[in-house]
Amino acid sequence: MVNFSHTDTGTPEALWVEAGVGELPPIPAEAEPGRAPMVLILSAHPDDETLGAGGLVRLALAAGARVHVIVATAGEASHPGSPGHPPQRLARIRAAELEEALAALGPAGDAGAAATFELLGLPDGALAQDMSAVEAAVRAAGPGPGAILVAPYRHDGHGDHEALGSLAARLARELGLALLEYPIWFWHWARPDVEPAWTRWHSLALDPQTAAAKAAAMESHRSQVAPLSAAPQDAALLHGPFLRHFTRPAETYRYTPAGLRDSGTAVQTFDALYTRRRDPWHYLGSEYEERKRAITLASLPRRRYGTVLELGCSIGVLTRELAPRARSLLALDASEVALRDAAERVADLPHVSLLRAVLPHQWPAIEPASQDLVVVSEIGYFLAADELDQLLLRCRESLSPGGQLLLCHWLHPVEGWPLDGAQVHAAARNLGLEPKLLHRETDFILEVLERPGDGDG
Repeated sequence: MVNFSHTDTGTPEALWVEAGVGELPPIPAEAEPGRAPMVLILSAHPDDETLGAGGLVRLALAAGARVHVIVATAGEASHPGSPGHPPQRLARIRAAELEEALAALGPAGDAGAAATFELLGLPDGALAQDMSAVEAAVRAAGPGPGAILVAPYRHDGHGDHEALGSLAARLARELGLALLEYPIWFWHWARPDVEPAWTRWHSLALDPQTAAAKAAAMESHRSQVAPLSAAPQDAALLHGPFLRHFTRPAETYRYTPAGLRDSGTAVQTFDALYTRRRDPWHYLGSEYEERKRAITLASLPRRRYGTVLELGCSIGVLTRELAPRARSLLALDASEVALRDAAERVADLPHVSLLRAVLPHQWPAIEPASQDLVVVSEIGYFLAADELDQLLLRCRESLSPGGQLLLCHWLHPVEGWPLDGAQVHAAARNLGLEPKLLHRETDFILEVLERPGDGDG
């Protein structure tokens, strides 16, 4: 998780505008507010739903959808040390502000179209410890076919936001719901040229009346946007430059269609898979897999590499065969079950290390420009497009001058996942690396790309 403070200067809104945040494509037709019979919005604290999805609330209500908001905490920890606003009092204030804000988002002249809400009162700042009450509330709300689940961006940088976003990703998959994720603190700590995920997101245009209603709703959260008192501990939490991210003429969402997986389901999906079958892809018995590994190793332009990083090592079969070509090898996988098998396979190789990591967001703590070879084999299509962009960027940054990136992927459709092998390799060709080798068959494609510079082999 990133480290930031609300007192940091943050990334100016002008920088996002200059980078093109106002030019993102609209959300797909099936996720438009008028298409869903129910919009179920999750919020970690009162005001998150207003900042990130206030326009969506208004537009969905105007279109006749049922809108229900589940707010996990009362946000009572926003002003620790306040001399006149202890947590209990602040919780009451913020609950009243929430009700006022949601009322402001209702369509004018239609009192019956207001959003419903429930405030769970879970501990502010500790959502990750127990999410069972939130999950129960989501299920009790009864989102049926066609409903949309809306939640904080699961990599927003705030612990409560990330816990709620990760839960939403899992429940959306289990319940067959489309998922819209709204960033909050991402706009503050991220930079458009360093975090490429946002370029794959979508926009929801706000008409002037909707934008005005959202602005009024934001002002309702007075305990956050204005000082509670003159005491330093009571300063406004959300300052002007930060709030400008939420006065755009459009809201920004990360969209996952119903029925598709991404990295958020990797641990659950692959741990279950490896528990059912120790070798689900038949690495140990398939002539195809054996031949593909032989071609992979033969395609490496160098006999030996210094530092090697393998992403998605599974049960360690390729890891074992890569090991003689490396001075040191770090292999990663999202599945703890698979890594236990891999650990047995490489136990006698002290220069090989294994690490559980859900990529791209749990990138290992390695120095930039430190890897002589990065291997990305059969994992690219288990990511959403924005996650793949981030993964490939991290790969490029990790390559030493002259370092090489090897990619190998199945070319047939991958059911239940958003990408295919051809799309993965097309994205990799946009990294600005030099092509060294291309091998393509009916079933798979293998490429080696190189970072410009002199490698020492």
